[in-house]
Amino acid sequence: MKKRGKKHLEEEETLCCCEYVNRLGERSHVAACCCDCEDLDDACDRFLKWEAQKPESLSHVAAVFTDRIRVPWLWGGARRVELSVIPPLILLPVLLHIAALHFLLGVVSLIALPGLVLWYYYSTHRKKGRTLFFLSLALFSIGYMYFLFLTEVLPRGDFGLIQPAVVTLGVMLTLAALFHTKRDPGIVRLNLEDVHSTVTYHSPLAERDSAVNGGKHDVTMTVANRAETAKPEEADLQESGRRNWCPVCKGAKPPRAGHCRICGVCVRRLDHHCVWINSCVGLANHRSFLLLLLLFLSTSLYGIGLVLRSVCPDQLLLTALLYCPGVYDQYSAALCFTCAWYSSMVSCGLLHLLLVQIINVSFNVTEREARLALREKTARSSYWGLVVDTGVYSRGFRENWAEFMSMGEKLNPPTPLPTDLVALLGDGHKRD
Repeated sequence: MKKRGKKHLEEEETLCCCEYVNRLGERSHVAACCCDCEDLDDACDRFLKWEAQKPESLSHVAAVFTDRIRVPWLWGGARRVELSVIPPLILLPVLLHIAALHFLLGVVSLIALPGLVLWYYYSTHRKKGRTLFFLSLALFSIGYMYFLFLTEVLPRGDFGLIQPAVVTLGVMLTLAALFHTKRDPGIVRLNLEDVHSTVTYHSPLAERDSAVNGGKHDVTMTVANRAETAKPEEADLQESGRRNWCPVCKGAKPPRAGHCRICGVCVRRLDHHCVWINSCVGLANHRSFLLLLLLFLSTSLYGIGLVLRSVCPDQLLLTALLYCPGVYDQYSAALCFTCAWYSSMVSCGLLHLLLVQIINVSFNVTEREARLALREKTARSSYWGLVVDTGVYSRGFRENWAEFMSMGEKLNPPTPLPTDLVALLGDGHKRD
């Protein structure tokens, strides 16, 4: 295949619904998704000739393939489809329907599903890359469970209008809380005009020749030389300043803020990056994140109770999940029972997350601070690591929760943040 010449899109040109600008800056069309892929041709030739593949060829093919999967869009040209969204749409219904065929198939499927999710999580977590797989799985799980409730459980005639109305309200509130949580988590907005990673002085040092480097020296040498004669309290101040300086964002971050390597930004009072919402949990959305967990768990547990009462009417709710005779005699009942098991597994994981969050708020510690303190062995851990007390910010149970419930008011601090590295290190007032 001949390689097509590059056609750069000019600013005044508009894209039709099926056109787009690819990763190389060229104007392309969705109909040409299988054209001009030299990496794919080379990989196929090597496969047919039984030759070893180039280390970078498969990654290039995957990048081209991901860039060319587009859907027509009326405004701005064709939109790219994130491939990580697709596997949950296929994986979840297939495994659930297979699990409803037989008890042993149900055991294997319900073990394989979380195993695949954990494998994908650790494989992407090592690369520190963003993915929509978990958000897609969460949203599709909510939608698919609600769909099966309306099509499989409700027609059995065991409920009135109140039960489906409560489930519908719970699903809507959960989605609303998810939408609210995915908003700005409290990203630190840096003024790029005032942020500098280095500061240059033109006054020469006494121990250096002024002719060297034009009489200039960088801030790193200045800080290193002055640290030798700094007082202990000044050294502590400098160490605190280094902790509050983000080398990636090249700016100062507020106390308790952290840099998320997945999102690539600094977040105020960073707790953790939640893959299930594909966003960080920080100062601005931590309360809505706890509300999301509460709404999801309440709706899930209520729905599980309704399903078990429908497919296992003769059993208690606490024992129906473990013992429900004759449930696999009818495929519809077996599918509902399998979905109840799947929802119970998800609820157990979120219940553990909610418990950890409540404990951390009670001790006024974030998940990030707890991990750092355990790594540096400066925190007290108990109850198998559930309770981590750093003793730094805790002011008592009531005060901690009062601060947590009102921390949304602290998004705009009245005092300006230092953006100069030397001022951040507490050394600016020491200049001659």
